[in-house]
Amino acid sequence: MSHQPSRVLVTGAAGRLGRIVLSELAARGATAVGLDRRDPGDTDTERFHVGDAADTALVRAALAGVDTVIHLAAIPTPEHLPPAEVFVGNAAATFVVLDEAARAGVARAVIASSFSITGLPFGPSSLRPAHVPIDESTPLQVADPYALSKQADEAFAAMIARRDAMTVTALRFPLLGWPGDGQLAEQAQLYRANPGAGTSHLWTYLDGRDAARACWLAATAPLSGFHPVFVTAPDTLAPYPTEELLDTFLAGVPRRASLPGRTVPVDLTAARTLLGFATDHEFTMERA
Repeated sequence: MSHQPSRVLVTGAAGRLGRIVLSELAARGATAVGLDRRDPGDTDTERFHVGDAADTALVRAALAGVDTVIHLAAIPTPEHLPPAEVFVGNAAATFVVLDEAARAGVARAVIASSFSITGLPFGPSSLRPAHVPIDESTPLQVADPYALSKQADEAFAAMIARRDAMTVTALRFPLLGWPGDGQLAEQAQLYRANPGAGTSHLWTYLDGRDAARACWLAATAPLSGFHPVFVTAPDTLAPYPTEELLDTFLAGVPRRASLPGRTVPVDLTAARTLLGFATDHEFTMERA
């Protein structure tokens, strides 16, 4: 069934995506409660809780009066912290947030999963997808603590949906870009000079504003149960035809569909049919 959020707990609310999600909620008339390790003092929230999303008592307090959760708090890469800290920190936070939300009677949750759950971005360079375009049924090849934490997150989400009948959507975000920061242009320039550098990410990207809107759609769409969903732009961030990229860098990987032009090698059917999602902010090569 569809859901209309009234009061939404946003974890990671002080982060770049968190801030845009808060703006999206405000524009939709929903009240936001923030939780993050720091309070910047300028967020559009009814109240703000400072601390770790793995802190059971803190999360329980933050959930007071909340009917929806958007869980974004996470260590976003395995590259800068010890592996145990990455995996345990991320997995513990997601488990606590979802478990406490279920106990509080929250009806709907959205969690930030990642394209990295495929195992490709931070795994051995020898890894190849089982086929392209990839979709939510493509076998995972987890080989790093960050991807493993996202696999655990999705397992927790499926458990909560099964145990407590909460609707949970895991949005598998790719590289996100932010208005005005030039990150997507910088990455596009890298792919122009060295297109092989984007192979492990399948040259995917998404504007942060579209990511925030995907969170809203996942919080409101007529769904039940647990759903993992890849959410990316429909085109790649590389200025070359996708099939030429695949011929060069993923030769031998089976193709299940034609990928004309710069079509992203990710099947976006679930995002379109489950969430009604389509991007509003696609990158143009003139910006690269």
